[in-house]
Amino acid sequence: MQTEEQELIRRILHGETDLFAQLADRYGRMIFALVVRIVGRREEAEEVTQDVFLKAFRQLGNFAGRSSFQTWLYRIACNTAVSHVRRTQPRSMEIDERRLAVLPDEEADRLEEWTERQERLDALTRAIGRLDPEERVLVTLFYYEERSVAECAAITALSESNVKVRLHRIRKKLYVMVTAQRDET
Repeated sequence: MQTEEQELIRRILHGETDLFAQLADRYGRMIFALVVRIVGRREEAEEVTQDVFLKAFRQLGNFAGRSSFQTWLYRIACNTAVSHVRRTQPRSMEIDERRLAVLPDEEADRLEEWTERQERLDALTRAIGRLDPEERVLVTLFYYEERSVAECAAITALSESNVKVRLHRIRKKLYVMVTAQRDET
């Protein structure tokens, strides 16, 4: 498929711009699913998704082929969605970094066991919605989209070790957020 896409991109760059619709059709649902998880609202996600494809069309000449077109497009989608969230939504809940540092890893890992009960799943979903947009990107890519650490790194322009560390810290942060919600109720 990559050579087919490369040929399609070459033709688009040489003036057959109407062919870009094929790329938009091919990746539209995937990009929308990613964006809606980061942005949180379908209506806004539709607009952001349109922005993603507009940016991709305008920047298509900058696509160097060092990664797959899909990875390149995902990077644009993540960056566009994060920028949108930063502009339109209030900051996420701040967590005391010292509390995260002393939280045993086993406790944070137990968070995954909680999804067996709907109320815990709901609490987890609310907590994910309150993460910083960059953190939501990693959660979305790794857990919802089931991307590998290497793919997450390529999409976010982070190192693989940085992705692993951030995912680990996000799990701890989610644990703290969910247990705080549970304790409030």
